[in-house]
Amino acid sequence: MKTAKPGEKLDMTEPPSESFDRQEVVVLMGEDRTGQNQRFLPIIRSGNGKFFGFNESDMPQLDSMEGRFAGILPPNVATDEHRTLAKDMLKVKGVNVTKPGTTVRLTPHRR
Repeated sequence: MKTAKPGEKLDMTEPPSESFDRQEVVVLMGEDRTGQNQRFLPIIRSGNGKFFGFNESDMPQLDSMEGRFAGILPPNVATDEHRTLAKDMLKVKGVNVTKPGTTVRLTPHRR
């Protein structure tokens, strides 16, 4: 990750992978229908470059995030009619709907 120091503008011409002051982070993102939440965890490495742990981040919360899995939830909650239609479509396609806590067999029963 590449950041700008306070009062400086972020140089978008230099890729983060080539920046000397880049920082390795893990980004945790959560999302529900009411909004997004994210947390940046800077990676700490030991002297020989091995992973040591995570540091606390002082980055402010962002208003929004973009990416492959951001905004993946449908905007509205499915109605009972939509759920019934989805279950019927899965049944027609041969997908077995199970109840939580049961084991799903991926192969047919042997007799």
